Amino acid sequence: MTLAFHDPLGLPDFEEARRYISKYDKAGPRYTSYPTAPVWTEDFGEEEFRDALARARNRELSTYIHIPFCERMCTFCACNRMITQDHTIGTLYLDGMEREAEMLATSIGGERRSVQLAVGGGTPTWLSAEELGRMCRIVDTYFPPVPDAERSIEVDPRVTTREQLEVLAEHGLNRISLGVQDFTPKVQKAINRVQSFEQTEQVTRIARELGYHSVNFDLIYGLPFQTVETWDQTLDRVIELRPDRIALYSYAHVTWIVKSQRGFENKDLPPAERKLAIMLRASQRLAQEGYRFLGMDHFALPEDELCVSAASGDLRRNFNGYTIRAGVDLVTLGASGISELADAYAQSERTYEPWRERVMSGHLATMRGWRLSDDDVRRKWLIHRLMCQGEVSAPNYEATFGEALVDRVPNLHERLAPFVEDDVLLLDGDVYRVTPLGRLFLRVIAMSFDAYAPEPNLERPIYSRTV
Repeated sequence: MTLAFHDPLGLPDFEEARRYISKYDKAGPRYTSYPTAPVWTEDFGEEEFRDALARARNRELSTYIHIPFCERMCTFCACNRMITQDHTIGTLYLDGMEREAEMLATSIGGERRSVQLAVGGGTPTWLSAEELGRMCRIVDTYFPPVPDAERSIEVDPRVTTREQLEVLAEHGLNRISLGVQDFTPKVQKAINRVQSFEQTEQVTRIARELGYHSVNFDLIYGLPFQTVETWDQTLDRVIELRPDRIALYSYAHVTWIVKSQRGFENKDLPPAERKLAIMLRASQRLAQEGYRFLGMDHFALPEDELCVSAASGDLRRNFNGYTIRAGVDLVTLGASGISELADAYAQSERTYEPWRERVMSGHLATMRGWRLSDDDVRRKWLIHRLMCQGEVSAPNYEATFGEALVDRVPNLHERLAPFVEDDVLLLDGDVYRVTPLGRLFLRVIAMSFDAYAPEPNLERPIYSRTV
């Protein structure tokens, strides 16, 4: 019997999976976008972005705010961030964000109701409680929320106070995501993120007391010095706090991009087999505790909206991971922000000062982007169906786009045949379905639909490893 993609029992066996590590452990995109960011071009600038925004008029919007500042550097982190203890620049940053929000709203025009807000970083709670309140007022002025909007924020338990969470709750924030990564002291020291269980427990408790609907923990496997045994101890503490959602991310060792990661010795990182064992251990234990495995790296309790969306086929993947809002444009505020519209991507200047200089002078700070072709739109749909629903259906594709799938990807069956032979995919009539084993290698399967996938370059890699 074929298991549904969101079925909690859809877990592969380690001994079965380890046979395919050498075959499928390769560099590949995470497919939070298609085409992926390395394809985008600087020929797509402010004018092109404004045109794309105008085409988004009167469509539902999701808004994202990027706060890039952190007081300390977590050496594993590959996010766009700025390490500073100078909190006077918070006001300057919000000044720039307000100008940017006004320009974005004007370019869109029409109805601009926001069905979803996410705030990430960096460390959003680097801002003071007063500044967080102003941040919320800015976004709500230009992109007013609908009554049932999902509104979430990422926090660092080491620097987050009750006052900050109270202000956010007063402005309608109803979901919170805590960066946890790993509770093992040796691992925390190696990644320069020493965070006690008590700090995490306190923020979790306060959020629930204040009425936040959902608490998410971010965990990372593949960090230096992790073992299955130490990971079990981290899982004990996570299960004790029982968050509603868990994002279980694979550590991306991209030293050619993130210089701070060069402090890790390769020998300190778990080899591919141990990394796989750590991931599977988490999957098994979380399933035993009632969590459902969604997509390739998210878990949620059955009553959570992510599970409901997965069951209904509405689960979606974007730069924030898996989300419940399908078919919604994403408009982003802040340095390095990436907006995802129906037919375009646009990224702002990555660092604070160039971004602020541009927006304060009355310009959108677009540094690069991409206008999707018809082929891009169709392949993006295929990759998202694979990542979010665990299948590629020729009949559904034809009903959606009015053409045969084999006309769009003529060599599809030849490309996917090896996955079927390895029990990574199951061919059921005209539908390819991901097996429990296959969900470990979703990124590799998705590359079969990528018209831009480059040949591997060992001297100058672009992407992290898929295992």
